[in-house]
Amino acid sequence: MKVAISGKGGVGKTTLAGVMARILAKQGYKVLAIDADPDSNLASAIGVDQKKLDSAKPLALMKEFIEERTSSKKGTYGSFFKLNPRVDDIPERFAVDKDGIKLVILGNIQQGGGGCFCPESVLLKSLLSYIIIERDESVIVDMEAGLEHLGRGTAEYVDALLVVVEPGKRSFQTAYQVKRLSQDLGIKNLYIVGNKIMDISDDELMRNSLEGFTVLGTISYNEKVIEADKLGVSPFDIDEKIRTEVGYIIEALRNRVT
Repeated sequence: MKVAISGKGGVGKTTLAGVMARILAKQGYKVLAIDADPDSNLASAIGVDQKKLDSAKPLALMKEFIEERTSSKKGTYGSFFKLNPRVDDIPERFAVDKDGIKLVILGNIQQGGGGCFCPESVLLKSLLSYIIIERDESVIVDMEAGLEHLGRGTAEYVDALLVVVEPGKRSFQTAYQVKRLSQDLGIKNLYIVGNKIMDISDDELMRNSLEGFTVLGTISYNEKVIEADKLGVSPFDIDEKIRTEVGYIIEALRNRVT
């Protein structure tokens, strides 16, 4: 299963990605989790130990490594560089391990914006293409809403794009924006996951506002998620309810894409 997760900032997509990764790992799957969101909070949602996290550096900030792999040189942007850098060893070299999960942090591209045609962008997109197309683990990618790291050829191999929404118009608008982007990229399976659902009225608002979307499942508003953030631990480790709800979402997804 290879899944990308997107949505407006603050809706809980990273929480979903982290809990999904933990559940899949507990079920015995090899899991490769990719933090492609500039905020880079997936490690916390997975429950990676802070000492391990301190040793992990986002790939986008590894200037010397990027220069080596792309044959670019500092201060010479706009010149020639490799468009197919070697990336197959990156997950083993730079991943942080947690309970059967390998986490790779991509980081934010500083030069020219996230969509720039630059060595950093080429390396990160090449890595994501390799992971999604060539690797045989279960892959969970925590995206930003813009899907910047996904190219057309890569996106076609994603089993599903999950868009996390909360009950609110801005979140719904982001879902429509992501849908347009996903269609441009050729993603075939896009599903909605509702989060922070407090009651039936929230659920009805979401479904009525997103006609034409398929709702895969929902996650209740949960104070334990807020508590987990304060404690710096994964919600998976302190709350059975979210484990159950995300487990249902995983099973619903399996029934649709396998």
